[in-house]
Amino acid sequence: MTTLRPFECSGRVRSFQHAGRGIALMLASQHNAWIHFAATVFVIVAGVFLKVSVTSWCLLTLAATSVWVAEALNTAFENLCDVASPDFHPLVKKSKDVAAGSVLLSAIGAVVVGLFVFAPYFLR
Repeated sequence: MTTLRPFECSGRVRSFQHAGRGIALMLASQHNAWIHFAATVFVIVAGVFLKVSVTSWCLLTLAATSVWVAEALNTAFENLCDVASPDFHPLVKKSKDVAAGSVLLSAIGAVVVGLFVFAPYFLR
């Protein structure tokens, strides 16, 4: 069992640096992350332009965050699978497909949230 190290501000700074590097790696290596980025920018611009409510901003933020988290976890999972099984393995393929499916599910959910939030503005 490991003992808990004392709290250090420098340790927290390093944690944020590692996390930032991970996000940058995801953006640099995953084409779908660029699609998520463009969609996120579009939603932010549309939300500002249409002056959506605070509640709508919360829903949009949660939806976008779920897509980003799913994409990040999928990327991490794919990288780990590639290290664990560099050669093709049918179970690794299934695992990667399921992880990719989680991104698709979160993206579909985000689109549904976006439709509920933005449709009333466009139907006026």
